[in-house]
Amino acid sequence: MNVKIDTKEKFNVISPEATALTANMTEELIVLLLPYLQKDIPHIILKMILVDSMEDEACRKLADVQQKFYDSNCSFVICELKQATEEQMDNLALLEVLNITPTESEAWDIVQMEEIERELMGDED
Repeated sequence: MNVKIDTKEKFNVISPEATALTANMTEELIVLLLPYLQKDIPHIILKMILVDSMEDEACRKLADVQQKFYDSNCSFVICELKQATEEQMDNLALLEVLNITPTESEAWDIVQMEEIERELMGDED
């Protein structure tokens, strides 16, 4: 699967270059994403601006990978979903569990707020 990777100071923006995501393509994407958990900049923004459609299983797999990031104390935010894909995720009851923002800029804000939250929570130890 072809993706565009843009590394920023605090996070990585990963943009699939496909218009449709199948479950198999999402597996390939997950294989690309999971190694970021071991990197100095593990936080991911998944920019879905080109994706017009997704298989239901692909949506579920994204929810699973987001949970793996949060279990590892790392941010994973999805941004710029098309309306049809967002509605599909809502129908699958995934909107409540996924961290989704309308714009990439808002996704940056979420990553930065989560980083501050992690720092504050770490201070309580």
